[in-house]
Amino acid sequence: MTEVEITTPHHPLKAYVATPKGEGPWPGVIVLHDIFGLTRVTRGHADWIAEQGYLAIAPDLFSWDGRIRCIRTLMRDMAARRGVSFDDVEAVRSWLVGREDCTGKTGVIGFCGTGQFAILLAAGHGFSAAAPNYGPVPNDIEAIMGGACPVVASYGGRDWTIRGGAARLKDALERNGIENDVKEYPAAGHSFLDDHKGLIGILGAVIGASYKEKEAADARARIRTFFAQHLGDGTVPAEESRWTTGGRSPARKGFGRGL
Repeated sequence: MTEVEITTPHHPLKAYVATPKGEGPWPGVIVLHDIFGLTRVTRGHADWIAEQGYLAIAPDLFSWDGRIRCIRTLMRDMAARRGVSFDDVEAVRSWLVGREDCTGKTGVIGFCGTGQFAILLAAGHGFSAAAPNYGPVPNDIEAIMGGACPVVASYGGRDWTIRGGAARLKDALERNGIENDVKEYPAAGHSFLDDHKGLIGILGAVIGASYKEKEAADARARIRTFFAQHLGDGTVPAEESRWTTGGRSPARKGFGRGL
């Protein structure tokens, strides 16, 4: 696992890279962090994806300036559907594709706010698969899904912030003829794939945004299968037991832990 710095058209951007075992080349996956930034949770997502045979990179979208300014820029760019944040992701994708150990195929996965970002990146940005997780669904979702790459998406039925989001996304993808796997988990709330600890975890539990082990394992299995079909050779790797609990093996402590 490596920390790197990527030059974008606007600024240097720090990133975390997780490399699969063995010899490449491998497909690449960009792992977009949630509103808390590049925490151990996001690094854990990148580690899990690398275990499945993908060159995973988690860019720190908040590393180029103060956190508040970076968050405002991300929100503004998503509303405008263009800007610094999109340029940053494209620079990271180009960095992946330019590596000798990358096949040239890339996917993107996002969580919470960047779940919406992953939706916006599904069409016209060079990705072969997108995996938005509990990201807000744009009001014009049907219009912007034309020509999108295949999408695997996961939502929580108890997520009061995105009521009906899964159904609207599914409908838009179907109407545009986009291959998809969209699932809503009735017992899960927001952030059910993110096992935040400490104060973040406590606050999340209070508002119904906490890790759900069973639902998280199922969502990971669906993403694993979908990525294998659209990024890999169709062979689905067997999931190792340590990932079913949202935690690393004892030798690699820290998966899924917050700030």
